[in-house]
Amino acid sequence: MPELGKYAFAVLSSYAVTLIGIAVLIAITLWRARKVRRDLARAETMMRRRHE
Repeated sequence: MPELGKYAFAVLSSYAVTLIGIAVLIAITLWRARKVRRDLARAETMMRRRHE
């Protein structure tokens, strides 16, 4: 790692904020994907019941 000198706090905190932001975006994406998958399964089940 390069010597950051007086900018170390700013650079490292920027990295931390960026990594936390990416982690939050991944978590939200996974949560929404599960919700959409669950909603789609419900809709498919309802459609099957209507056509029986």
